[in-house]
Amino acid sequence: MRSRDIEINPGTTKLEIDILDIKKDCIVIISNGKAKVRELPIYGEYRIITHQGRVKRMKREEGEEF
Repeated sequence: MRSRDIEINPGTTKLEIDILDIKKDCIVIISNGKAKVRELPIYGEYRIITHQGRVKRMKREEGEEF
């Protein structure tokens, strides 16, 4: 799983995540009324690029032990 959208309930404006559906380490990003789950790489980093207080891009950079 690289990226997955999560629905925000418009009636209650609540975000519900079933942690049993997510088997790996991940992050949840919420911006502009949207939510996304991203799997974290084993070795690497995520960069979250914002503009005017909103998330514009998410960059994944991976590496491996030498």
